[in-house]
Amino acid sequence: MLKRTPTLHYQGAPAPHVRSDDAGGVFHPLSILRFMRRQVVVIAMVLLAALGIALTYVLLASPVYLGRSSLLLDTRRLQIFQQSSFVSEVNFDQPVVDSQIEIVKSEAVARNVVENLRLDDDPEFTGQASRLSGFIKDMLPHWLLVRLAERNTPSATNAAEERTQTAIRHLRANLVVQRVRLTYVIDIGFTSRDAAKAVAVANAVADAFIADQTQIKQSTTKRAAAWLQERMIELREQAVAADRAVQEFKTKNNIVQIGGTSLDEQKLTQLTTQLITAREQTAETRAKVERVTEMLASRAPDAILSATLQNDVMNRLRQQFVDLSRQEAYYLPRLGADHEVLVNLHKEMRQIEEATRTELKRIAEGYQSDLRLAKAREEAAEVRLSEQTKHEAGMRQEHGALKVLESTAKSYQALHDTFLQRFMEATQQQNFASTEARVITTASRAEKVAPKPTLVLALATVLGLGVGFGLGYLRERLESVVRTPRELEDALGIACLGTLPVIKTKRIRASRAKALSPPLEEGGDRVLCQDPGVTRQVLLTPFSRFAETIRRIKVAADTTSVSRDVLVLGVVSAVSREGKTTLSANLAQLLSNVGASTLLIDGDLRNPSLTKALAPTAQAGLIEALRGVPVETLLWHDATTGLDFLPAALETPIAHTSDLLASPAMANLVKAARSRYEYIVIDFPPLAPVVDAMAASHLVDYFVLVVEWRRTSTDVVIEALESAEPVQSRILGAVLNKVDSRALKKIDESTERYYRKYDNI
Repeated sequence: MLKRTPTLHYQGAPAPHVRSDDAGGVFHPLSILRFMRRQVVVIAMVLLAALGIALTYVLLASPVYLGRSSLLLDTRRLQIFQQSSFVSEVNFDQPVVDSQIEIVKSEAVARNVVENLRLDDDPEFTGQASRLSGFIKDMLPHWLLVRLAERNTPSATNAAEERTQTAIRHLRANLVVQRVRLTYVIDIGFTSRDAAKAVAVANAVADAFIADQTQIKQSTTKRAAAWLQERMIELREQAVAADRAVQEFKTKNNIVQIGGTSLDEQKLTQLTTQLITAREQTAETRAKVERVTEMLASRAPDAILSATLQNDVMNRLRQQFVDLSRQEAYYLPRLGADHEVLVNLHKEMRQIEEATRTELKRIAEGYQSDLRLAKAREEAAEVRLSEQTKHEAGMRQEHGALKVLESTAKSYQALHDTFLQRFMEATQQQNFASTEARVITTASRAEKVAPKPTLVLALATVLGLGVGFGLGYLRERLESVVRTPRELEDALGIACLGTLPVIKTKRIRASRAKALSPPLEEGGDRVLCQDPGVTRQVLLTPFSRFAETIRRIKVAADTTSVSRDVLVLGVVSAVSREGKTTLSANLAQLLSNVGASTLLIDGDLRNPSLTKALAPTAQAGLIEALRGVPVETLLWHDATTGLDFLPAALETPIAHTSDLLASPAMANLVKAARSRYEYIVIDFPPLAPVVDAMAASHLVDYFVLVVEWRRTSTDVVIEALESAEPVQSRILGAVLNKVDSRALKKIDESTERYYRKYDNI
């Protein structure tokens, strides 16, 4: 893993500056603005493309109109007839309403509308092109249109049905049916390029739905009536046959019925009644005889029985006896029992008692005669009932069979009457079939629903911005390059020492270059090239951001190593052509120009581009110095700044360059240079392809990493640093090179605005 805080190993090294709005991926509103600045071109292009497509659609699309009608599923349907319906009443819950909506959108209703309005002959319903599709069709080549026409032309036999099916599909595709909130109202809408046609179709769909429901009920009722008629005929025949069987059975068994009951049954009932009456009379007479007998055994007549007998003599005697009893009760306490009056009263009372007893005997004899007569009648009734019962037992089986036949006949007759009534009801309902649906709003005029320029352009804007933001975000993720100093610090954990603007050499004025060009030494030996190129940019533009970034590197090195007298600075990059050579040359020029003794060494033995820029004619250099040649004889000198340069002149490529840089000779060379110079700047090869910098890392105090702006992948830089851990641990900081100031301003205005008044490039 890449170490995130390598600069903390050295006192005074600038720590990575991480802002709270970008650190750790935390969202901040300013990050959106910076993202838009970075991807403004992509977002603008996508937005313009979306608006262009939307504008083309608005200009070329045919207008679309919507006609609306409304149906009510009425739960309180008007009842014309008071009989039950053969079609069950509908309970309009949510599933039923949804089912009705699907029926409105069904192919059967659509076919009815197409046939009624003759829509199969309408070009709009059979494939007429709109203005937009017509425009596209005009752009297609003629041969392609001919091939498509041949392929889509149906056979003559199926042409009519194909047109009908096409019209049905078009109608169903443009039909909008929905429930109005939680009511029983269904809103029917149809979109068309013709306003009048939209209104007509919307009304026709509502009428077709009602007609379809009415036809279904009529058809159901008609089928029910036909079935009822057939069944009624069968039941009538069965009822007649059952009644005929009853009559034949009665004739065969000599059964005569009056009021639904046979004569034998009636006679048996009468005999039973007579027997019961006779038994009641016998019991009543016996009770009277027994009571009269009890009265004869007692002394005085029973008043209650006397009253019950209803005999005038007994009543008169009973009344006389009562009167005498009252007189006795009156005179006895006053006159005494021996008084003559009382003696006469007692005599009269005994006479009345004798008369009463005599009358009771006569009555008892009469009751005995009545009892014998009642018993005789009872016995006669029992005999007749017994004889009739025996006769009825013999006829019981025939009566049971007769009852079964009669019950069957009654059942068939009742079924026949019921089916007859239902048949009459079905016949009435065939002529007047009502439905639960009715039209409550008829479409009268259509409203324009498309295209809506404002809505289309607004949606295009939103869609364009969304796609633009998405493509911009995808582009940034796929690029994985460094765009701002902050991104560099976040990705590598290394302090960003500044940005180096891209150098446009045509802006370097020849007069200024000439003024900086010193006279050549005698013989022209080992004097650095005075060509005003990028290697002397820090001297040519001392007040520019380029020069200021170089100064920041010097200050960072000085403040980090306050205890060191001599600094050895190595300049590296992850890959080639990132500008490390330019930075090495300008850093050395700056250090030497401020009066510090500085040695610049071209340590890139694979591609000594620094030597080609400063001393293209050098024949010897670092290789010879490592072989023992005195360094003083190999140095090149800058007459203006006093910079010493040790080139790397190669006659043939060397494979073991890392061994040379890690050799004791190289260590002795650096050690000797420390005793003579204050700064030593070494231009090393890139880290990724070559290991030379890692091999010589023990000779360097700090490394300055060069990263090319918006070109070098952060993954490549991280991988290069992880593979060169000794270099990573000595990183002083990183520099963004070849930065486009204007583009960086759009990406990160907060950083760029500090350089506006001081950037002279």
